[in-house]
Amino acid sequence: MSHNIRAILVCLLAYVCFDLMSVHVRILSVRYSSQELSVYRNVLGILPSILLLAYTRELSFSISDYKIKKWKLAFGRGLFVAAAQLLFFTALANLELATASALAQTNAIFIVMIATFFYGERAGLWRWGAVIVGFMGVILIVRPGSEVFTWTSVFPIGAAFCYAASVVTLRSFDKSTSNAILYLYSAFSAAIGAIIFAAITTELTPIQSYMDAILILSMSICGGFGVVFLMYAFRHAPASVLAPFGYFGLITSFAFGWFLFGELPIDTLFPGIIFIIVSGFTILWREHTAKL
Repeated sequence: MSHNIRAILVCLLAYVCFDLMSVHVRILSVRYSSQELSVYRNVLGILPSILLLAYTRELSFSISDYKIKKWKLAFGRGLFVAAAQLLFFTALANLELATASALAQTNAIFIVMIATFFYGERAGLWRWGAVIVGFMGVILIVRPGSEVFTWTSVFPIGAAFCYAASVVTLRSFDKSTSNAILYLYSAFSAAIGAIIFAAITTELTPIQSYMDAILILSMSICGGFGVVFLMYAFRHAPASVLAPFGYFGLITSFAFGWFLFGELPIDTLFPGIIFIIVSGFTILWREHTAKL
């Protein structure tokens, strides 16, 4: 039980780190494009992966120690992560913090869909019902066809799909494959993908001040250590124990958006957010009962 409690606390710390990263993105997006911020986040995000390797005593100066069988898939996961971050950063620059966070919670829905279509898992009536309920919640928030609809609101949903793809593909790796090395592959390929996309679509502007440099470094550290903390938590406690605390991020993102940016998107979020939360908990419940 003490291990679970420690893992839960670390998991909560991870979601706070992610929301702090989002706050940094909101502040910096006034002066820098989403492509630029994605490059900074992913390049500097390699540092926490190196620290994780040092913590797990897997840091080595021999390239052969980092070889894994499915290295192409490991690099591919990083490209999905880079795409997810770019979409989410673009959403953060144009949507309320809590709205972007709520729509990103649809990753549980996409995990079920991807696992069903690509891994042949049987979803069953309850899981598919949860998927339908979750998408009803998305529609209530995004409101396609209405005057308040913007295409930017689709971006966090796209980010959720890319994050879900990166999570589900972990099942393709042997259990003996180190999480720390997988994270290094993901961080390195995400950095390369972000650089290539930014080079094609925009021009990198010089960092305008020392304060901006500090914010960019802080943003990358928050995001990188958020991943490290989350990996630590899921290595020390069952996913069924930790998964419900993912919705803690909705509370913190709402609080940060309210206190820092004066955002109170209650009319936008409700009742759609209730559908998304019910959908996520239903999927979690079926995952738990299926293992009993």
